[in-house]
Amino acid sequence: MKFAVQVNGSPYLTNAGLHAFRFVEAALAQGHEVVRVFFYRDGVYHAFRYASPPDDERAPVAGWSRLAELNGIDLVVCISAAQRRGLLCADEARRQGKNDDDVAPGFRIAGLGQWLEATLVADRYLTF
Repeated sequence: MKFAVQVNGSPYLTNAGLHAFRFVEAALAQGHEVVRVFFYRDGVYHAFRYASPPDDERAPVAGWSRLAELNGIDLVVCISAAQRRGLLCADEARRQGKNDDDVAPGFRIAGLGQWLEATLVADRYLTF
């Protein structure tokens, strides 16, 4: 089965991202395909390269990056939601006269069309 997953919740204020992460891990372990994980609204905070949680807390950004690298999962961050929250990719940062690329490894910035495409390709889509 093919799944598309949307994460709307902040990594530190809700458990939405943790539940999504565990779902994706379980789906992959059972041989399913995860077409795309789309980070929207406060879910975009999962993609901040410089997030530095204390050592005794989980590190959701690093977890998603590692999961994407090991499994080839497409982690897409909504461009509008990202810009509203100050998350800029290298191209957008240059366009706005800024020097930084805030997007963590494994993530990419794109539009809602990527989410729509994922829902059309997937057998099921879930929102966390």
